Amino acid sequence: MNAFTSSTTTSATATLAAFAANLKTADIPDHVLRKTEDLWVDWFGSAIAGHGSRPVETLTKFALSMGPASGPSEVLTNRSTTSPYWAAMANAAASHVAEQDDVHNGSVFHPATVVFSPVLAVAQALGASGAQLITAAVAGYEVGIRVGEFLGRSHYRVFHTTGTAGTLAAAAAVGHLLGLNATQMQHAFGSAGTQSAGLWEFLRTAADSKQLHTAHAAGAGLMAAYLAKDNFTGAAQILEGPQGMAAGMSSDADVRKLTEGLGTRWATAETSFKYHASCRHTHPAADALLKVMQDHQLKIADLDRVVTHVHQGAIDVLGPVTNPSTVHQSKFSMGTVLALVARFEHAGLSEFDQHFKDDITQALRDKVEMQLDPEVDTAYPQRWIGKVTVHTTDGRVLQGRVDEPKGDPGNTLSRDEITAKALRLAAHSSGATPEEMTAAVAQLWQVMQWPHVQRVLPSRV
Repeated sequence: MNAFTSSTTTSATATLAAFAANLKTADIPDHVLRKTEDLWVDWFGSAIAGHGSRPVETLTKFALSMGPASGPSEVLTNRSTTSPYWAAMANAAASHVAEQDDVHNGSVFHPATVVFSPVLAVAQALGASGAQLITAAVAGYEVGIRVGEFLGRSHYRVFHTTGTAGTLAAAAAVGHLLGLNATQMQHAFGSAGTQSAGLWEFLRTAADSKQLHTAHAAGAGLMAAYLAKDNFTGAAQILEGPQGMAAGMSSDADVRKLTEGLGTRWATAETSFKYHASCRHTHPAADALLKVMQDHQLKIADLDRVVTHVHQGAIDVLGPVTNPSTVHQSKFSMGTVLALVARFEHAGLSEFDQHFKDDITQALRDKVEMQLDPEVDTAYPQRWIGKVTVHTTDGRVLQGRVDEPKGDPGNTLSRDEITAKALRLAAHSSGATPEEMTAAVAQLWQVMQWPHVQRVLPSRV
């Protein structure tokens, strides 16, 4: 029997693949579709923010030198076109560099960069409708988030989940657009999972690897889906098999998390937006510090010492960064982020670019420490609680706490805030003029009405 017509033994991987293959727009609740539109516009702003970034420019140059000089799929940062594979890689690199793309708390996974990048590229190549794009994106979010949750906290200590689970998310989204059946989708998962990669070691030396992680994940997942469409087979149980992803990458994997609530619990709607332009692990403490400063009318000069009470994941990721040497590395420095928030009430792109090395920033940076907090650690990753103890120069000891950082589902961004954020990101990077960005965002909000997915930004040729 042909591998693509025979039935496959039911497994968690098979169940998840069948869900991704068979999902229909009508199956998705309206509030989830609206949230996916929000995430789509938010992703676009982050993609444009990648314009001019050295790592992004390098990866884009490579992509365009390897791929065709023109094609159906748009490279957003330089307005060129190429094949879906190379466009997906370039846009995935671009949309992750500003540290403003979305995050799902429970999986510690950034879905947009590895879902919308390949989905846009393939939808443009196929002439798919906007509704098909959004439905495919939901398939990608649901799969990627569940794979991230399944791999667990032990995985995240060493592996960048967006680079690993991201291959499956991209395969699910592209596979859905290609019309893969359930068995084909399972093969796509097998091919995607065997390519999963991404290690945190790059943080210690401020290397450019984080953009490579997302570029690779988007491209690998896209390739896996196209290969499956053409009868290329992959491991049937790449996730939970005895030599699969969990076996090699996790010590606390929970297979139940792959399928629980499929079709009833919509993980897409749980996704958070990023308010500060930094690693998400810094956001709870940043918001808690901001609350203390606002409540007590403090200035940065009033701060003598700040203790952040954090989960172990924050220590694992942020701990190696003690003296950041680049803007990107500074976004993984708890002390730098809190110093910028104390000065400007927001750690945005301009604040990092212009002030991460200022003497006043570095002075407070070195007075910030992280302490493991049992309550915060137990709640993580489902909840990211922010707690700080602030010691002031006049001897006071003040406590601050936020239970939902700005951008979380219970403290989310409005559509006006998402639009403003996208325009702000474009203005910072000069990736699009205000007029171009305003027109593009207005168009993006109407994605569900698009009969065909075409260019988003005008050519500069």
